Amino acid sequence: MIKLYGFGQAFGVADASPFVVKVDLFLKIAGIEFEYIGDFNQLKKSPKNKLPFIDDNGKKIGDSAFILKYLTDKYDVKLDDHLNEIQKSQATLYAKALDESLYWCLVYSRWVKEDTWPLLYQAFFSQIPIPFKWVMPGIIRKDVKNTLRRQGYGRHSETELLSIADDHFSALSILLGENKYCFGDQVSSFDAIAYAALCEFISVDFPNSFNQQARKYDNLIQYCQRIEAEYYS
Repeated sequence: MIKLYGFGQAFGVADASPFVVKVDLFLKIAGIEFEYIGDFNQLKKSPKNKLPFIDDNGKKIGDSAFILKYLTDKYDVKLDDHLNEIQKSQATLYAKALDESLYWCLVYSRWVKEDTWPLLYQAFFSQIPIPFKWVMPGIIRKDVKNTLRRQGYGRHSETELLSIADDHFSALSILLGENKYCFGDQVSSFDAIAYAALCEFISVDFPNSFNQQARKYDNLIQYCQRIEAEYYS
């Protein structure tokens, strides 16, 4: 059986990482049997030193995009057969926007914003033994901030980042419209990607300025609720 390794359930969603949720939901939609293991310590066993990764009977695959490709090819997943070539191309570009742009807004909203940092600290570091819990969280947070700055988004103000995030929320809301799923009434692999990104803003059990912005779009809220009712209830 496939084992999916992630960080663990947090904030009322399946995993604290949208990349883990992406793989988790893809496996559920595709009907592939798997075991989810939420354990931060599994990072040291990951082939790319990050989570998620899967272990498919001894074969380890890291990075959510490569995991989805591997699963699609090996298990002959047909989730996107109903999409035309234009829609498949759009899904590829939309996925990159969520994974490589909106994601950094999420990182800022959790690791930099002072009103959210205590919640993240409690979720990730509260069980670390003393004296490590006095030192390690601050070191990791500083490293995340430095990574954000090198990436570029850490050089923007919160107002600017909220604008960037809202561009994504608005575009997804327009794409979804009144459809059940992003590309119509039939689920596709892109729904795993879209839900994974959105749930970390909409379905989490705490408010902040970024989450509140996402929750202004009623159809996105309803979309997350439909996915959760179908695959997580």
